[in-house]
Amino acid sequence: VLHVTTRKGKGYLPAEEHPEKFHGSSPFVIETGEPITKGSRPGYTQIFGEELTRLAHEDDRILAITAAMPSGTGLDIFAREHPDRFFDVGIAEQYAVTFAAGLAAGGFKPVCAIYSTFLARAYDQVIQDVCLQNLPVVFAIDRAGLVGEDGPTHHGAFDLTYLRAVPNITIVAPASARELSMAIRLALSSGKPFAIRYPRGECPVDETQEFDAPLEIGRGVLVGEELGDVCFVAVGKPVYEALSAAENLRKEGVRASVFNARFVKPFDEKTLEMLGRNFRLIITVEDNVVAGGFGEAVASMYARAGIEVVCENIGLPDRFMPHGSPGELYRLVGLDSESLARIARARLNESGAASESAKNERVKQTARIQQAIKRALSSFFGLL
Repeated sequence: VLHVTTRKGKGYLPAEEHPEKFHGSSPFVIETGEPITKGSRPGYTQIFGEELTRLAHEDDRILAITAAMPSGTGLDIFAREHPDRFFDVGIAEQYAVTFAAGLAAGGFKPVCAIYSTFLARAYDQVIQDVCLQNLPVVFAIDRAGLVGEDGPTHHGAFDLTYLRAVPNITIVAPASARELSMAIRLALSSGKPFAIRYPRGECPVDETQEFDAPLEIGRGVLVGEELGDVCFVAVGKPVYEALSAAENLRKEGVRASVFNARFVKPFDEKTLEMLGRNFRLIITVEDNVVAGGFGEAVASMYARAGIEVVCENIGLPDRFMPHGSPGELYRLVGLDSESLARIARARLNESGAASESAKNERVKQTARIQQAIKRALSSFFGLL
């Protein structure tokens, strides 16, 4: 048996001291290892790590678990202040989830932080050890959606689909930094399996006051009118693309609104039914595969409720996504604001043409009926 211990970054001190940071790096200054360009806003990962660390000061039952990704998940922040309540189990996601289940059964509040693509490795444990037992484990699912240059192995394209199928779990996809902070607090107080999925990268500039509304399980928030031409129903980061698309459409005279659904399971059926009855077009938007995702759940709900509304599902296609920046990939699959606006215009024009055609057909049908009645009356009076 030959046991080899690898030292990442061997020979380059910055990489030796921060191996995760150099697992996949942007351009950096060779002398220091610091990135050439730094983000101006905090990222979702940082928001998660800081909020969980603050909450752990208030509740000593909160524990944090990761599978060899402390800085990648933001738990390095937690580990510095609560080292006795932080557990890195190595590259063993299955063990991390089962360990979290055992801690939850013992009265603790474990938070299991794992990348979306890697949580799939522990799917059996999520089902059998956590959800079947209905244990209060919080899954912090980082790198959800399109992660960019890490490529097809790391895109978080499937978590909404594979988690939606599991009973007992609540799934929330916060769009803003404030929503993410609220989601962590809500998850820890819920007493049930709870998944929070959020993307890699900086949080968008958030000036949407509606997103300040308290987070309530199964409820979303509407930005815009309660009736009109098109309503984008979005979850997570794509909410901001939908907001931009709606703003551009309104400049063209289209009555466009955005519903930030927030929750994928359970989702806000009552509000969505109202929207389906008051808009000509519903466009669901998610950075998850369309197959089995949030949009298909919404379309299925409309079918069951007998609501005849055009429901277009926009998300990731049925193929593995390539390497590329998130912006490039959003444009590739039609998740960017320009593509969403273009799709909305096309569908509205199609439905308008179909509506006009149906109207013309009704007029012709009425004329045919009137002619038939006239002929019948003429024949009747002729016999008299």
